[in-house]
Amino acid sequence: MRYRLEYALFRVVAAVMSILPIEAASAGSGALWRLVAPLSKRHRRALGNLKAAYPDLTDAERRALASEMWDTMGRIFAESLRLEEIASSGRVVLDNPEEARAILKDQDGFIICAAHQGNWEVAVIGLPVLGYQAAGIYQRLKNPYVDAAARRLRAPLYAAGLLPKGQQTARAALRHVKNGGVISIMADLRENRGVKVPFFGREAASTPFPAMLAVTLGKKLLLGEVIREPGVRFRIRVEEVDVSRTSDREADIVATTANLQRRIEHHVRARPGQWMWGHRRWG
Repeated sequence: MRYRLEYALFRVVAAVMSILPIEAASAGSGALWRLVAPLSKRHRRALGNLKAAYPDLTDAERRALASEMWDTMGRIFAESLRLEEIASSGRVVLDNPEEARAILKDQDGFIICAAHQGNWEVAVIGLPVLGYQAAGIYQRLKNPYVDAAARRLRAPLYAAGLLPKGQQTARAALRHVKNGGVISIMADLRENRGVKVPFFGREAASTPFPAMLAVTLGKKLLLGEVIREPGVRFRIRVEEVDVSRTSDREADIVATTANLQRRIEHHVRARPGQWMWGHRRWG
């Protein structure tokens, strides 16, 4: 019953957001989250994470960053209901297409990662410009009705398929990339069974899966940075992440994971108000 009530509320909110112009829906949702989210335990967690990451900032400066973050999260919620509109309206621009093409020249299959920053839902929109279609891996939501709705909204962006995180998906992703496909992975969440590498000066359990694919298959590992601009517009920058290739496979996976997390940290530091500080990244 609780799941059905949550889903009913989701449908009502989605209906309202679909009526408004997309800029108004995004701004309105951002303002609402700025107002309501500071009442949650996630806000306290966000402030704690910001204090650990930026000990030299004042409390007021950290509260300002948290407010900007909640505005970003609220905007993403509204924009996630309008992904096809965003994709078809030229609101997402690949910032460095020539550099990206040079990285991918003669590349047969690769792994591309993104972080929960800017609006991660649009991260793969730049790939068709380069002539690629990605398969995606996503984390299931607890509510199965909302999860199915979210999957339907995301699916049009992943022409090669959208797969829930799990053991079978891991094997499918391995085959997909081995056969020349592209897989998209969110790489900045806590992974309890992952490897611990530095992130903002603290050991953070991180997913080794992107590094494992790149090391095992001899493929390139890329990171797409999503930069939010005013007016529901986004820039995406693609860069290559160094993949360690020695005779020690396990050490290579750890080193490559550390390289990936270091680059994600670099992007977060550039725009800290656009990253999701409220999740349990450090346990």
